[in-house]
Amino acid sequence: MKEYKYIINGTEYQVTIGDIVENIANVTVNGEDYKVEMEKEPEPEKKKVVVKTGGAAAQAAPAAAAAPAATSGSVNTSNALKAPLPGVIIDVKVAVGDTVAAGDTVVVLEAMKMANNLDAEKGGKVTAVLVKVGDSVMEDTPLVVIE
Repeated sequence: MKEYKYIINGTEYQVTIGDIVENIANVTVNGEDYKVEMEKEPEPEKKKVVVKTGGAAAQAAPAAAAAPAATSGSVNTSNALKAPLPGVIIDVKVAVGDTVAAGDTVVVLEAMKMANNLDAEKGGKVTAVLVKVGDSVMEDTPLVVIE
């Protein structure tokens, strides 16, 4: 129990904070009991870090959970658009099955506090999206496969 004394606009308030269960606090103000609902604390956002470990299958493995069509056995990352520098994915503008033309923006990568539009190098059909918004990527990490 914590006790506080407040004076608001010349009026004195004796406040006692009792038990707190989840986000409901039992509060007594000048002898009157109140149940006070507090705002729940937001859960911290967890960012997934993708580490370049070597082979193409090893790089595609973390993205397999994010994109059901992208499994390490079926993705040919030799046709993938790759990250030109390390950064964080802030937008993915395509989905598996979309048709893109050369020059279409497919991913937006934030690097060095700048948003960089990554454009398709060739036209074709998107066969795999290997990243999602919020992913941290290293240079040469495959992002989107266009065939």
